[in-house]
Amino acid sequence: MAGAGTPYAQDDRDGGGGVRTALSGLTTRGRSFLAAGAAAAVCAYVLGQSDLLRVGLLLAALPLVCATVLYRTRYRVAAGRRLTPARVPAGSEARVHLRMDNVSRLPTGLLMLQDRVPYVLGPRPRFVLDRVEPGGRREVSYRVRSDLRGRYPLGPLQLRLTDPFGMCELTRSFSAYDTLTVVPRVEPLPPVRLSGEARGYGDGRQRSLALAGEDDVIPRGYRYGDDLRRVHWRSTARYGELMVRREEQPQRARCTVLLDTRAVAYRGAGPDSAFEWAVSGAASVLVHMLERGFSVRLLTDTGDSVPGEGGDGFAGSGQESADAAGLMMDTLAVIDHSDGAGLSRAHDVLRGGNEGLLVAFLGDLDEQQAALAARMRQRSGGAVAFVLDSAAWTREATDVPGPGGAGGEERLRMLREAGWTVVPVPRGAALDEVWRQADRTRTGVAAGVTTGGAGGTDGGTAGGAGFGEARV
Repeated sequence: MAGAGTPYAQDDRDGGGGVRTALSGLTTRGRSFLAAGAAAAVCAYVLGQSDLLRVGLLLAALPLVCATVLYRTRYRVAAGRRLTPARVPAGSEARVHLRMDNVSRLPTGLLMLQDRVPYVLGPRPRFVLDRVEPGGRREVSYRVRSDLRGRYPLGPLQLRLTDPFGMCELTRSFSAYDTLTVVPRVEPLPPVRLSGEARGYGDGRQRSLALAGEDDVIPRGYRYGDDLRRVHWRSTARYGELMVRREEQPQRARCTVLLDTRAVAYRGAGPDSAFEWAVSGAASVLVHMLERGFSVRLLTDTGDSVPGEGGDGFAGSGQESADAAGLMMDTLAVIDHSDGAGLSRAHDVLRGGNEGLLVAFLGDLDEQQAALAARMRQRSGGAVAFVLDSAAWTREATDVPGPGGAGGEERLRMLREAGWTVVPVPRGAALDEVWRQADRTRTGVAAGVTTGGAGGTDGGTAGGAGFGEARV
């Protein structure tokens, strides 16, 4: 079983076997002893030497007895595995603990453990254990590490048993295995001010009141414990029973993180590629917003979202927030390139309602996709786009920038004119720096709009249309 505090899992035992299985485990030494014993017995019979017959029987019986004892012992050994932790960021280490229990009344011989792990996690670990007493236990551990996110199976565990004389060697394969989840790297982000319907919890959080009638109040019946100062006397006189005003309902700020996974939008592969940077950036923003009390949702270009279609996003504090972050990290751990060529499905999802703050990680955009992304801004309170030029990420540092830069700037300009705060991401950029740059870009645009300058349209188009600011 995986997990830091969970007990070990006992693996299933083999059911097959028999004399043939026991004899198949004889080593070269065991086969030599058996052949020598048979030869000595034949010679003793031919020559009529009883003493030689005793020697032959002893030589032949020794490997047979060892094989029988070892065969019975292999069914009285239990194994277990434990991962600490079962979910690790890329580039971090996890420790795998193996435990062997001798549940028989006989001591074991020499034991060799071998656990099967994917080559990405490192070499296959092997351990040699000395004699284990009856009811005894041995524990060993090894470390695994991967720079590539994903889900990796560990196991099954193989146990090789050897008798003290080296006559027989049997291998037992356990059926149980565990899964190690390697999630994207999450970088801590500094608090910045971004425009949008984004306040989480605090003094400035938005509230919604159920509005009706000239008093802007929908009353409800009095309940035991209600404050008498909230009694609505007009409704009480109207309905003939004690009525109280409804409380204000806090409205949690929302944030949607859009991750562009189109294969045509990225070049290169590996932990230092543009796509992996985008995945890590999306994970960092999701965790950052959850920690600040936002209701968050992960959306991809395919229109798939976590939570599912139509969900309002994950929210909560404490354990609920940790569970939400874990579920989205598990999704990002196995996310891969999509076969789609456009952002139309994501656009259809976003135009269904106010998404609050929209943070997008975009790859290469052609003119059509840039125009489609620009329209996504219309239904969000604030929008920040981190645009990765995959060609720049695959060029060597000494290469001269290739053509097409003007076209890329034109598409970025389309996003800015639609109200996006656009931040181009250079190769190897630090996420916390581009996060601060987004704040500086938004602040500069808003200042230009306030002073009547021609600096930008982010604040004038939608950012200044009554949407608040929040330190996120």
